[in-house]
Amino acid sequence: METWQIIAVIVVVFGVVIGNLLLLKHAAKMDFKLPKTDDEKDKKSPDE
Repeated sequence: METWQIIAVIVVVFGVVIGNLLLLKHAAKMDFKLPKTDDEKDKKSPDE
C-alpha cells in the first residue's frame, strides 16, 4: 500500500469517528416527544 492510500484511509476513519461523535452530541440535546395517543378513538364502538 502506498503512503497516500494509508493517509486517505486514516483520514476517512477519523472523519467517520468524529462525525459519529458530533451526531451523538447533537442527539443528546434533542428531546424526543411521544406521539399523542387518541384514547377517544379506541373507546368508540365499531358501529360508530
